Amino acid sequence: MAIPALLLAIAMVSLLRPSLFTIVAAIAFAEIPRVTRLVRGVVLTVREEAFVQAAQGLGLPRRIILFRHILPSCMAPLVVQATYMFAAAILFEAVLGFLGVGFPPDIPSWGNILAEGRAVFQRAPWTIIFPGLFLAITVLAVNILGDGLRDRLDPRLSRMTKVSA
Repeated sequence: MAIPALLLAIAMVSLLRPSLFTIVAAIAFAEIPRVTRLVRGVVLTVREEAFVQAAQGLGLPRRIILFRHILPSCMAPLVVQATYMFAAAILFEAVLGFLGVGFPPDIPSWGNILAEGRAVFQRAPWTIIFPGLFLAITVLAVNILGDGLRDRLDPRLSRMTKVSA
C-alpha cells in the first residue's frame, strides 16, 4: 500500500503491452491490500458480536457460523468497497488513457477522448468538458449505487427501520 496505485498501474502497463488484461490486472493488483485489510477488520469486528458468541456457545459448526452469521454482516462494507473500487477503476482507466499508457488511441475510452480533445480545447472546449462531465456523473452514480446497496444490505440498518416503523 506504500506504492501509489496510479504509479503501479503505469509501471505495469509500461512493462507489459497495454491490453485489457494488463490494465485490469494493474488496477486490481493495487486494490488487493485494501480489500484484504477491510475483510480482516470487518470479520474480526463481527466475530466479537454477541450473536456470533451465542452461536459458538450453542456449539454450531464454524462453517455454519461463518456463512449464516459472519458473512451476511460483512456484505455491506464489502459491497461499498467494491463500488468504490469500480469507480476508482473507471478513473484509473481514464487517467491511463489520458496519459497515453492506456488502451491504444483507436479504442474509444474516456481517457483517449479527453487526450484527443486536448489539442482543440481552445477552439472547441466541449470536446473535453462533456466527456469529463459524463465521467464525473458516472463515477458519482456508481458511488451512490454503492451507498444504496449498503443501506439495503446492512442487517443492522434494516432492523432499526423495522423497529422504528
